[in-house]
Parts: sequence; C-alpha cells; structure tokens
Amino acid sequence: MKLTSQDNIAKSEKEFIDTINAELDWEAIEKLLLEKHKFTLQEEIDYKNGNLIVYNDNIAYKFDFEIKVPLSVIFNREGECLEISTLRDDFEKEDEDPLMIEDEDEILPDKNFTPDDKTDQIASNIADMISEINEGDE
Repeated sequence: MKLTSQDNIAKSEKEFIDTINAELDWEAIEKLLLEKHKFTLQEEIDYKNGNLIVYNDNIAYKFDFEIKVPLSVIFNREGECLEISTLRDDFEKEDEDPLMIEDEDEILPDKNFTPDDKTDQIASNIADMISEINEGDE
C-alpha cells in the first residue's frame, strides 16, 4: 500500500537538497580546500548533484560540484618544470619576491637591488633572451 507518490517524494527530496545547497558556506569550503589540497576556487562552481547518503554508518549529504581551479606553471628555457601551483596570487606567501634576476643558470632573488634596479635587470635579461632568439632565427 502506497502512502504517497514516488514523484512527491522525489520532488520533496530535491527541494530539501536544494535548500541545504543554498546555505553552504563557500568561504569555509574554500578554506578547507586550501588547507587540504592547496588550491582555491575560481568563480565558476557548477552544481551537479546532491543526495542523502549513508557514510560511515551515519546519515550524510553528498554534493557534487565541478570547479575551476587556477593553475600556474613555471618552467625554464630548457623546458624543465620549476614550479607548479594552484594558488591564486592573493593567497601566495607575502615573503615571496616576484622580482627575480638571472644568476648564471639559476633564477635567484637578488637582495642588493632596489625594485627599480630589479626591474631594469629583468628588462635587460629579457632583451638579451630576445636577442638570442633572433640570432637563432638568422
């Protein structure tokens, strides 16, 4: 003997899941992602599915999303990966110095230069690289 229709149950479950989804704390979720997986969320977060499940013998809610993750890849002129990061610029360590100069075959921060000197040195290094590339084309 049916007590209600399957359609009514499905509709009510969907409304219940949608209500929970609407109240998710995305700042807390982003903090957990940063701590656990070392990446942050971008604007696009696509909700795919939500459901009531049993997890470790407890009732729980499972929400599936597709997210866009920022990715930065740094590699040298030989094609070797120097760094790969999924952190946004505003989450990078404050003590990192983005202005670098080339020292032999390594890229190292130079503590003796002022920011203007570093910028001039970087521009000079880039000009030298472009000259080398142009000489290779001849």
